[in-house]
Amino acid sequence: MTSFLIKAHVGRPSSWQSEPDCTFCRIIRNELPAVRVYENDLVLAILDILPLRRGHTLVIPKVHYSRLSELPADLAAATGEAVSKVAHALTLALDNTALNVVCNQEYAQAVPHVHYHVIPAPTFGKQAPEPPVKEPLTQREMHQREFEGRSELEDDDAVILAQQIRSKL
Repeated sequence: MTSFLIKAHVGRPSSWQSEPDCTFCRIIRNELPAVRVYENDLVLAILDILPLRRGHTLVIPKVHYSRLSELPADLAAATGEAVSKVAHALTLALDNTALNVVCNQEYAQAVPHVHYHVIPAPTFGKQAPEPPVKEPLTQREMHQREFEGRSELEDDDAVILAQQIRSKL
């Protein structure tokens, strides 16, 4: 439910090419800007530039692997530990314990580099509630609403949010 790209991947060839010069590799090498919230020798966590919700963070192993199923156990463990730390920090920084943690492999994976999305759940009591729905939404309608609800992360907001998250790590 977290990807609006699902339909674009229907019928996609099954071979998934390794791209060592992918966007995340360039961020890791400091060739592209990103707001970093956590980093160690093996893993980087950054704020998503087009977040589903405030605090949407990506946890990325620093070594390029396109598929989670090919990630070596030591790197998978380090990435899992970072996901847990980031999730904990987000819950404290945002005062919201509800999260989605998602990792796609090929299907709906926009960047061909293993990464986890840590996405705070909506906090309806703290923002305007969603309008009531008369009929259950289709999967396509849910994806469309999530996509339409996205907005770019402003630089100033990103700096403040990253400081709040890092202070809880």
